[in-house]
Amino acid sequence: MVEQLSPLAQAFRPGSHGNFADGVGVTLSEIAPGSIVQVAAWPGEEKTLMGAIASVTKLSLADGAGAGAVSERHSAFGFAPGKFLVTDASEGLATALAGAVPSSTGTVTDLSHGRTAIRIEGARAEWVLGKLFAVDFEQAAFPIGSGISTAHHDIFTQIQRSGAARFDLYVFRSFARSFWKMLCHAADEVGYEVV
Repeated sequence: MVEQLSPLAQAFRPGSHGNFADGVGVTLSEIAPGSIVQVAAWPGEEKTLMGAIASVTKLSLADGAGAGAVSERHSAFGFAPGKFLVTDASEGLATALAGAVPSSTGTVTDLSHGRTAIRIEGARAEWVLGKLFAVDFEQAAFPIGSGISTAHHDIFTQIQRSGAARFDLYVFRSFARSFWKMLCHAADEVGYEVV
């Protein structure tokens, strides 16, 4: 297998950046899940599809838009009616899900090659993301595991809260460098560490 180079390579500058008058506000990093998969249910098959996701990932998904769950290995969240983004730290998730989701239930699409995953973490993560997206990132409104799909200046972004002060952002690979630079500029005011 040929190693895939990160689209952030030219813009990724490890170290400390921005205003550190009050310390580091956020940490930015590229994460590399082994699998990023979109699963979509045919009308009326949402519960069956959620059961299939649970059987493969061992994640219990609640019903409702944006509901999701995270574990050390997997994450999943609904980002549109009957549509879920599911990740695995290892490769092979698309094959496992395809085996668990009959064609009469829905579809499985491997997005691993077409998405870049970026993590923002820290005390000011909600504030930085709030500068870019018209979304309430407070934990009461956006609990751990939940996710959304949104856009900033036509850059489609799927966001999941993966920890108390941590968000994972999935963007099209072709827009990843531009998005990364924009995120760094947004974090400049609070000081950020690239790791």
